[in-house]
Amino acid sequence: MTEALVLGGGGIAGIAWMTGLLTGLAEAGTDVTKVDTIIGTSAGATVAAQLGSGLTLPELYTRQTDQEAQAAEIRGNVDLENFGRDLKRVLAGTAAFPEMRRALGRFALGSSTVPEMARRAVIESRLPSHEWPTTVTLKLIAVDADSGDTRVFDSSSGVALVDAVHASCAVPGLWPPVTIRDRRYVDGAVRSNTSADLAKGARRILVIAPLGRMELFPCEKPLTASIEELRSSGSEVTLIEPDEGSRAAIGINPADPSTRRPAAEAGRAQGRQMRSTG
Repeated sequence: MTEALVLGGGGIAGIAWMTGLLTGLAEAGTDVTKVDTIIGTSAGATVAAQLGSGLTLPELYTRQTDQEAQAAEIRGNVDLENFGRDLKRVLAGTAAFPEMRRALGRFALGSSTVPEMARRAVIESRLPSHEWPTTVTLKLIAVDADSGDTRVFDSSSGVALVDAVHASCAVPGLWPPVTIRDRRYVDGAVRSNTSADLAKGARRILVIAPLGRMELFPCEKPLTASIEELRSSGSEVTLIEPDEGSRAAIGINPADPSTRRPAAEAGRAQGRQMRSTG
């Protein structure tokens, strides 16, 4: 692994924003998707799979901005301003990080959500191809709901691409845990919103974080610490976070499908501006 692209979580809005950002960068002369490995968490897992589908960035961008081409989403309700308050209740009485992840898994398993197969149909509609790509290595991050252990899905895992993305996108309390064989999985953001530390060993690493340095859940290796560790190990690391316009477009409920077009357009504008300003 010499170059890695790390794509973080951020809901429906995050998918759109990252797609727009990548499109804007490419239009300005810098296509950052030509890498050896893409590490995707939650929304980032969706974008990673879409990048490996064979569609061009303009085609993927159209799938975010053209209503007729958009995936069939279910509106979720995630209030980022109050998320931390609600999380305290779920994690009350826990101390160590593995214990916290298991508590979040229990919460997910006991939550009332849309049916698992209904949510899987959404993931299917998001992905232009349901086959693992052969031109790039994808590493999609999820967490075992019972043990709290990290699971990294790739083409050698014997798991369908749709199921791997589905598992990585299963936000506790919002979407149902995902059944793969005899295990249940929840969102990779339960481990880290980016899992940038898993890119260790790459010479160059680009981290794209729709929620910036924010971690949705308690994290052993927050993004700032992960970047410092990666740089200390010799990697060249660049972080891209939403600018002011992109943050406004993403809003406080990134699980709202209506954010897709404004978030994609803001990301595209940011990508173009970043390149033009060096």
